[in-house]
Amino acid sequence: MHSTDGDLEILPIGPDDAGETLTLQRAAFVQEALIYNSVQMPPLTQTLEELQAELIDNLGCVVRDGGRMVGAARAKRDGELLLIGRIAIAPDQQGRGIGSRLLAAVEERGREVGCLEAELFTGSLSEANLRLYQREGYRETSRVDGDDGIQQVFLRRSLR
Repeated sequence: MHSTDGDLEILPIGPDDAGETLTLQRAAFVQEALIYNSVQMPPLTQTLEELQAELIDNLGCVVRDGGRMVGAARAKRDGELLLIGRIAIAPDQQGRGIGSRLLAAVEERGREVGCLEAELFTGSLSEANLRLYQREGYRETSRVDGDDGIQQVFLRRSLR
């Protein structure tokens, strides 16, 4: 899978992308940490070794703009369900539609391996994320209370 949209290139993610993905993830999730007043978030505490292991046989994608990684997402298959996570867009690149294109590419990879539905989650205070996911056809399925009083909002969409 390889798609080019203007100067944007969307490619499958792999272990060799771990270092750059971790840097991008930390930059993107600092904004989330500010919203939630906590730096103790898995995207910010994950180690390079953990990320490298996670990227083996991953269905996620990276988005590159002239060689620079500007977006990344991870995904894995769980039966007919595609679990999408850690969607990260470079802070200076947000608002360009990269998130929508990244989601579409990851969903397509899920379809190719037989997934019929996609699921992702975000925090209840992440209004921009919720708007994006709902705009892309995701519907809220549940909310799970966290120890910190913040809810995790789970959303799904059909891939048929």
